[in-house]
Amino acid sequence: MNKQNILGISCFYHDSAACIMVDGRIVAAAQEERFTRKKHDPRFPKSAITYCLEEAGVTADELTYVVFYDKPFLTFERLLLSYLTVAPKGLRSWLEAMPLWLGKKLHVPKVIENEIGYGGEVGEVLYTEHHESHAASAFYPSPFEEAAILTVDGVGEWATASYGFGRGKDITLLKELHFPDSLGLLYSAFTYFTGFKVNSGEYKLMGLAPYGKPIYKDPILKELIDVKEDGSLRMNLKYFDFLGGLRMTSKRFDRLFGGPPRKPETEITQREMDIAASIQSVTEDVIMKMVRHVHAETNQKYLCLAGGVALNCVANGRILREGPFEDIWIQPAAGDAGGAMGAVLSVWHRFLENERVFTAGKDNQRGSYLGPAFSNTTVKGFLDEHKYPYVKLESGERARAIADKIAQGKIVGYMAGRMEFGPRALGARSILGDPRQTETQSVMNLKIKYRESFRPFAPTVLEEKVSEYFDMDRPSPYMLLVSQVRESRCFPQPSGDGSDMMERLKHKRSDIPAVTHLDYSARIQTVNQEDKPDYHEVIAEFEKLTGCAVIVNTSFNVRGEPIICTHEDAYRCFMRTEMDVLVLEDFILLKEQQPPWEEGEEWRNELELD
Repeated sequence: MNKQNILGISCFYHDSAACIMVDGRIVAAAQEERFTRKKHDPRFPKSAITYCLEEAGVTADELTYVVFYDKPFLTFERLLLSYLTVAPKGLRSWLEAMPLWLGKKLHVPKVIENEIGYGGEVGEVLYTEHHESHAASAFYPSPFEEAAILTVDGVGEWATASYGFGRGKDITLLKELHFPDSLGLLYSAFTYFTGFKVNSGEYKLMGLAPYGKPIYKDPILKELIDVKEDGSLRMNLKYFDFLGGLRMTSKRFDRLFGGPPRKPETEITQREMDIAASIQSVTEDVIMKMVRHVHAETNQKYLCLAGGVALNCVANGRILREGPFEDIWIQPAAGDAGGAMGAVLSVWHRFLENERVFTAGKDNQRGSYLGPAFSNTTVKGFLDEHKYPYVKLESGERARAIADKIAQGKIVGYMAGRMEFGPRALGARSILGDPRQTETQSVMNLKIKYRESFRPFAPTVLEEKVSEYFDMDRPSPYMLLVSQVRESRCFPQPSGDGSDMMERLKHKRSDIPAVTHLDYSARIQTVNQEDKPDYHEVIAEFEKLTGCAVIVNTSFNVRGEPIICTHEDAYRCFMRTEMDVLVLEDFILLKEQQPPWEEGEEWRNELELD
């Protein structure tokens, strides 16, 4: 019997990706940006597809189905009707959008044939609805036999949120919230207004929130949105301009918040901090209303989440703390990239009606390590070819040597094993540091990442030790939950009005200050021996050396650049920054031993800042 090879594709909006399943098993998944080096690349994911086919050992003509993660004609219908609602105001944006729609978006099967089948057959092309793919990506890999499902994002076709439940191989979606009423678009409007990039900078807005006070919460609830008890909302479109304009917000929005939007890269003022605190608080309140309603409607013990809003890990932490669900599971690639995986899973279980295999208490995402890996032989060939000095670490000494560098205060670029699928670095493509040093945060932000100093870093903690450091009693392998640092580890803060952001950053808030945010919270990743043994061993050795079972983990990239994929990407990023040490699989490189890097600062001009 021939194998069932199913390729999932998401593209043309942001964060294009591909995923391949062979006989019911996800073999590979990756975002296009990691290969093209263009952050949030929305183009057809040809490179990601090529990787997925190679990893699966499948050629394009051996694909049984190719499934697209949404239905373009429904989205086109929404755009057309939205334009007619505000015409002729939106003519410019309409004219800008039309060439891509008429050239590619409405002709997905032909694009697929031309791009990966070179004009030949590539299997039957199927479509899922956008929120169906989100729901499938949330439920099918989860550790629950049955669970409620909630998906929340900006917009997909007409839907902006949906809920239902999964049981076995079946998913039932009960209700949807429709465009233009959208919690995701509301949050993105504030992302734009505070000077960050839409569909990219939302996590910055979340990170900025603890610096402010929610003084604008009442105006938001009174003027901008009408929120019902079930979490559904109606937006006052007088304050927004995304229907027909090229801006997210209108002049009326400016007046409500005391002036025009902050210009990108200018000083962040107390106004932006207070706005961030306000919209974050509103978002959490709306999410909690949705969650309680979904619980009442489905009567399930567990909840699965996906959609871009599910990446708001502060809100996720609140769902877990306040209930009413006993446990939650969030798709690590919760945004549009994860739609490629959800589309594949939906076809396998819903269209082909294959039963679902699950293990209670353990998800099927396999740590989300679904991208490419590079052998020691390949890495050694690269280093030798370029005559880059290195030391080969034997297995018995590897973890200790790396942990020792971190304990010395060195900043370590770490590339090992298969690349992560999703927006978070989880110890395969990470930059590591010592959380005990107060200066680690500022050094990593300003000299390594070249990004805003206020942005917090995440801790990775040994799964078996998480409760010793944080108010958390369960694994958090995908860095999608925020919890408080244990009170016994926290230090009191000096009194004062706290208006100076830089001064507040300098205060030591706990005995792991580099990963303790202003409000004593942390975005936690737990790691275990089964999913990522090499990374677990490094942290275990760090604990033996220092008594601390936590290290700083941030993504291996600079601001405006995607997370690294290959050893070439890793070495380039290592030499462009003030990183001290580079680990490529079993090889360790020290900065002071490397030849001069023959590249000026002009490389920064090539990056589009997020």
